[in-house]
Amino acid sequence: MNYIDPFHTLSHPTAIQTTLPATALFCKFDPSGRFLATGRHNGAAEIWDLETKNEIRCLDGHVKPCTSVDWSRNSRYLLTSSKDWNIVIWDLASPYDPPQRHNTLRFDAPVVSASFHPKNSRIILALLTTGEAYLCDSRKASKSRTQLKEVVEGERGGGDGGSSRRSYITTARFDPSGKHIFIGTSNGTLLVFRTRTKTMIARHKISGANVMKGLEFTKCGRRLVTNSSDRTLRQFTVPSYAHLESSPTTSSSSPSQTYAAPSPSSSPPHSYPQSQSQPQSQVQEIWEQDLEPTHRFNDPINKTAWHAMSYSPDGEWLAGGAADSAAHKVYIWDLSNDGLFVSALDGGREPLTHLHWHPKKSIVSSTTNLGNVHIWHCPNPERWGAFAGGFEEVDENVEYEERESEFDIEDEVVILERKMKAEEEDVDIDSFVVATSPPASGGLAGRVTRDPSVTPDHGSGGSPALINGTANPNAGAKPNGNGNGHLRPSDTKPNGTLTDGDDSKMVVDTNVNSTSTVDPDTLWAEEDPDDDVPGGWRMRVLIEEEEDE
Repeated sequence: MNYIDPFHTLSHPTAIQTTLPATALFCKFDPSGRFLATGRHNGAAEIWDLETKNEIRCLDGHVKPCTSVDWSRNSRYLLTSSKDWNIVIWDLASPYDPPQRHNTLRFDAPVVSASFHPKNSRIILALLTTGEAYLCDSRKASKSRTQLKEVVEGERGGGDGGSSRRSYITTARFDPSGKHIFIGTSNGTLLVFRTRTKTMIARHKISGANVMKGLEFTKCGRRLVTNSSDRTLRQFTVPSYAHLESSPTTSSSSPSQTYAAPSPSSSPPHSYPQSQSQPQSQVQEIWEQDLEPTHRFNDPINKTAWHAMSYSPDGEWLAGGAADSAAHKVYIWDLSNDGLFVSALDGGREPLTHLHWHPKKSIVSSTTNLGNVHIWHCPNPERWGAFAGGFEEVDENVEYEERESEFDIEDEVVILERKMKAEEEDVDIDSFVVATSPPASGGLAGRVTRDPSVTPDHGSGGSPALINGTANPNAGAKPNGNGNGHLRPSDTKPNGTLTDGDDSKMVVDTNVNSTSTVDPDTLWAEEDPDDDVPGGWRMRVLIEEEEDE
């Protein structure tokens, strides 16, 4: 898992670092942030190395323009979808040139978009131009292709009278955990499906939104931004659906409307007990609730629509790509400052078509209508004061005044005497200092002594209570019924801390068998895992050598 340095504050990009002549329709960074995948009009996909600014792989697997690309969680597999009705999965660890297809999924209509499940690349979400969304599972034990259908009024009793009133699906995305699928419709409604059961669990009406054009989550999945045809970006706080998953037939305590609807059956059905479709007699609760946005982002002057939007890795910035036909504009908002508009980046006269933020840094990639990819970054000014401790930066040149003794040659005898005196000074190596304030990590601090009631047996593997001034967790562990060291319950408070005045009785348990709750959705997603493991593969870089003229 990739973490962001909490001590490094990300800012927003301000200038173009480089431009890649990729002839691309769109682009997307991989999870590591080193590679950039682009989709082209001729159906090919290219992978660019951001360190060398060169193309390293070309994946030619479609006969019509690409519509989307997606990376697996550790960048081994790349997904490309196209208007030729196909989704192709590529294994970038393959040594062959040209690369071979790892898997191909064919549908009955052109594919608008496709994406991997965040925890397993063998589970794919696909959206077709017909307004149908499919969840495709290519694992051997649960191979299936299930259409995600909205539950409408006519189906509450198990009938199919409302099939003609279903909304047209315009966008579909996994949430970052992969537990739910969020679907936007043509009437401004947000549908939520549970991935494991493939059932609809919630419907959210967004006031004022017409056709939903796109969805984007923060990295933690707590916030969601939507792009609709009314030229407004709306940010929401993602609700919790735990009350719907614990008991399908129990009414929610929320004042929002809920009703029961039959669960759809997948074909073929899953062989896993936790992922089998429910029978028609069993019903699934649907949660109806209107969502109110926490922020609205738009261009009040030019009334510009939006092609794409993307969050920064820490979720503190939002970038929106304007659908301006005469300019390349990227708008930046500061979410940590109540959504304040910060800047509008100008990328020239080539209109913007796509936008994506780097997964770790303050870097944004934007694609133009001519296929060029602009890489935006935040220039860091050179700090010359870091090269020397006494170095002082000045705005203008000043006349330097030399000290009288600055360049005097000192006698070697005086230097030797100074060194000898420094060596004769005693150094205290016996005493130590123990922290008296609680550390930030929540660990034990303060006075740590040995339990007088416990006699360490050094011959049987006992160890002192302090090692170089640090508390030894295995010191003086008095065995209990299982022979393991323990912390006596009578010496602790209900929150697990030591009682006042009893810190001398502390015995740390290092072998406690703790039980944790296992998420069934995570277990289902990780069953029959793929080969996309960190460090378990290496991409073969293929660079064509230029012929000597």
